[in-house]
Amino acid sequence: MSKKLYVGNLPFNASAEQLQELFSQVGETTDVTIIIDRETGRSRGFGFVEMANETDAQTAILRFNGYRFENRPLTVNEARPREPRAGGGYRDDRPRSDNRY
Repeated sequence: MSKKLYVGNLPFNASAEQLQELFSQVGETTDVTIIIDRETGRSRGFGFVEMANETDAQTAILRFNGYRFENRPLTVNEARPREPRAGGGYRDDRPRSDNRY
């Protein structure tokens, strides 16, 4: 069964291909995603790597957590499920007469 890993502190110019190549050194990767900011189109500095099995995932955590990638120490750990966001819905961005938001 595959295992998803969180990879943080990525350089903003890192590509999914570079992560694929790096993590493939320890086992089979089934998916690599770098999270992109919607407004700027730039990397947000983190992503996810899905390893084919638990053994490869644990090996990747041990090998790459703290590993210097383009002179930045990576943070690699098991990805947690996404938590629901509080609030949500509609936000009125129109200026108010009293200049408060």
